[in-house]
Amino acid sequence: MTDRLKGKRAFLTAAGAGIGRATAIAFAAEGAHVVATDLKAALLADLKDHGIAETHALDVRSTEAIDALASRIGPIDVLFNCAGFVHHGTALTTSDEDWDFSFDVNVKSMHRTIRAFLGGMLERNSGSIINIASGASSIRGIANRYAYGASKAAVIGLTKAVAADHIRQGVRVNAIAPGTIQSPSLDGRIAEQAAKTGKSVDEIRQQFIDRQPMARLGEADEIAWLAVYLASDEASYTTGQCYSADGGFSL
Repeated sequence: MTDRLKGKRAFLTAAGAGIGRATAIAFAAEGAHVVATDLKAALLADLKDHGIAETHALDVRSTEAIDALASRIGPIDVLFNCAGFVHHGTALTTSDEDWDFSFDVNVKSMHRTIRAFLGGMLERNSGSIINIASGASSIRGIANRYAYGASKAAVIGLTKAVAADHIRQGVRVNAIAPGTIQSPSLDGRIAEQAAKTGKSVDEIRQQFIDRQPMARLGEADEIAWLAVYLASDEASYTTGQCYSADGGFSL
């Protein structure tokens, strides 16, 4: 480890599993004071064993909860927005409720956290915001991901807009667009699809693998180390970008 983030305070959403958990651990390993949050407090229970300084249960759909926690913990240097939900459906099968929920979790949650922490970054003329987008977005259209793809495209637009607004005020804003990453969330979606289609879990998993040009799923750590770079001063000339870490998914 190189202490790339020594002295920095980092706030993460959805840090209980998958990419969020791997990134929280990587940030802590690089010297950051990590504030890890998740809707499910039980998922955060062992994170302090990995050097995480603080854990908090947080519903990213609640403006009041985010504002209250931001007020408690004070200014931060790094904001990592990872909370997300993958809805399966087309325009004909997606209800208004499905659409609204997807955008609330995937996009408006980022609006809430950015608004809560951006002021403190601007006061110090320094900060890095990293948003998790997806290869299924404006980058590439994926069947049966109508609301999800639209919401993740919005994340890329949000990222560029905030970056442009504050490019001369010391705040950098970037996005990461992962391909299919092995995670508890993916396992749950695979099991759900297997139950719906009558196919085996192994068959559904192989479908996800087959659509990856590298012929394998990504690992959460492979996204986490890209996040470390974007959070660090080594990326001080980088803003408004969306980095595809997808095993060639976007080719």
